[in-house]
Amino acid sequence: MALGEFSLIDRFFKRAAWPLGVDVGVGDDAAVMSVPSGHRLVACKDVLVQGRHFFADVSPHTLGHKSLAVNLSDLAAMGATPLGCLLGIGLPTVDETWLESFVGGFSALAQRYDCPLVGGDTVGSDQGLFISVTALGTLPDQQMGLLRSAAQVDDDIWVSGTLGAPDMALRIMQGSVTDTHGRLPDLRTALECPEPRVALGQRLLGVAHAAIDISDGLTQDLSHVLKASNVGAVIDIDCVPVHRELDVFDAPLRQQAVLHGGDVYELCFTAPTQARATIEQMSRELDLPLTRIGQVCAEQRLYGRDQSGRSIDMATHGFDHFSGGDV
Repeated sequence: MALGEFSLIDRFFKRAAWPLGVDVGVGDDAAVMSVPSGHRLVACKDVLVQGRHFFADVSPHTLGHKSLAVNLSDLAAMGATPLGCLLGIGLPTVDETWLESFVGGFSALAQRYDCPLVGGDTVGSDQGLFISVTALGTLPDQQMGLLRSAAQVDDDIWVSGTLGAPDMALRIMQGSVTDTHGRLPDLRTALECPEPRVALGQRLLGVAHAAIDISDGLTQDLSHVLKASNVGAVIDIDCVPVHRELDVFDAPLRQQAVLHGGDVYELCFTAPTQARATIEQMSRELDLPLTRIGQVCAEQRLYGRDQSGRSIDMATHGFDHFSGGDV
């Protein structure tokens, strides 16, 4: 017999939750949680739609992971500590095997970052699969977080990890790039199973000035920071860290993916020059590459600089939900 809505919730989502710091969780009209004394609440939401944000053949386990990861990445960009999450999901059909795997991927990441599932909604969908996650976090009362509007002239610009792999995976899967060297498996993992930089975000509080997660492309997301802060920036193009699997692709294509490709969910942040040693030490302790790629300037434009020192105006291309950028 097919599972009904409430049986489905009981079977899959109640057991995906656990009462860590939760007074009332899955199964009531709303969740009740305590915010730690001396802290303020941080909230964010992302929506994933089949055909626009993920391919129909994606592994449900990795989709469960990514559904929460993109929200934890937003908390990381604020320097917040995860507190809990809510999941809304629209299902065209009830496939118990699929749900088992999806919940497994979601729960594994939630438990790793102490971000319990505390509620949500499950509905039928005639328009394909869609997923909406709201993540909650906390910041100390004296902290407003790593705001986009806080970059300062002469700040260093840093990025975590490497860039470009998800965009190249997307291009290969859409057929616009030929994968003659068999790099897609690793590239697709980067696209579908991003690692949120939660620990880095927390460590950057009090060290960095501004931060953003790179969801829509380095130039586009960095431009949001520059606009909010009323500053500009120069990027040392050859310093931007490139994913190792991109070495076999033509240089212009590689540069396009690295500078403008989205879905990497690494952090881009600005920090005073005096913090360089601290950030380098942070990189070693977290075992995470942190690369200095440029500097904030007073002139309100974004431009690049190559090895010869030549200035290059940088267009801020990136993903736009209303420009036909479906997967």
